[in-house]
Parts: sequence; C-alpha cells; structure tokens
Amino acid sequence: MNKPEKEIHHFFIETAKELHPNLANAITTVGVQELPVENSEPLAHRLCRSVAQQQLSVKAARTIWGRVLEAANETPLTDFFHDQNVELLHTCGLSKAKTRAICGIAEVSRNGGLEACELKFMDYKSRTDRLTSLWGVGRWTADMISIFYFGDEDIWPDGDLAARKTLEKLTSRRRKTIRTAERFAPYRSYLALYMWKYQDTIPD
Repeated sequence: MNKPEKEIHHFFIETAKELHPNLANAITTVGVQELPVENSEPLAHRLCRSVAQQQLSVKAARTIWGRVLEAANETPLTDFFHDQNVELLHTCGLSKAKTRAICGIAEVSRNGGLEACELKFMDYKSRTDRLTSLWGVGRWTADMISIFYFGDEDIWPDGDLAARKTLEKLTSRRRKTIRTAERFAPYRSYLALYMWKYQDTIPD
C-alpha cells in the first residue's frame, strides 16, 4: 500500500532540513501534494497527444488537438494516425516531425507493442527504454508518462528545466540535482511536484 501523502510530506520536510533550510521552507509552504494520475485514455492516445502538444502554448495545443479529434471524427485515433492521413494531419497544424512520430506510435500500438498493462509493471529503465525507442518520444515525455499515467512515485525528471532549476535555486547550483533527488527516494516524483508547485505559486 502506498504511503499516505501526509506521511510523505513529513518525510520530505525532515529530509529537506538536512539539505538546505530554503528547500525545507519551500516544501512546508507548498503543503501536502497528491500525485495526479490520469490513465482513462489508451496509452497510445496519451502518447500521441503528448507529442502533438510539445513546445506549444496551452491554447495552441488545445486548438490543434481539437482539430485532430474533429478530423478523426468517429475513427479510433490509432487507426486515424496512418500514413494515408499525413496530409490531413498537416492541415490540423501538426508538423512533419510530429506527424511522423504520431503515426509511428499508432503503428506500434496496432501491432500490440504498447500494452499499458505490460508497461505498468516494468521497472523504470525498461519502461523508459521501451518508450524512448519510439521515434519522436524523448526522455522527458517518457518520464511524464511514467509519473502521470502509470503513477510511478520514484522518478526525478532531471530533463525538466523548471523542476531542475527550482531545485538548484533552493539548494545549490554546484550540487547535481540527481544527487539531491536521491535523498528523497522512493518518492522522487513528489519532489518534482513540489518544485513545480513552488515555481507556480511563489513569485521570483
């Protein structure tokens, strides 16, 4: 059974006190965090949406994905994301690279290579290797899927600029954030939640 968030919060405060008072104060200020897992849609759909929305503003991402859904109509997305629909996907606002990535993900899914029930029980490295073997899926996307789709509690997404820079700011720029995050195992995903929340709520 997973440890209650209040116990995790207490563990984080006590551990942070040993590292830097600024970090302890930030975690105390942010308060108890919950890991928001959302896996109601098929894994392939979630991956395709993540790729489609990369490096876009929230508004632009929603607009483009809305066009994609409208174009697909009632066709399942893993069937719609096909080489025959490349030009149609371009008209929705997807770049050539994103279209290639999405069609590739869909093809792997159609062939049974993206079964969520299988990936869920993989260890972090094996799951990451499987996801990043897909063209267009990088380490950051794989980490976000592991945290927010599979609910993996022990991932530090060092490739996330916001999380890494906030942790550096609250500790030391000379200390590697991966090393700092190790102190919070087996709940490193929560460390990212704290850093994101702190950045969003505390002015510079």
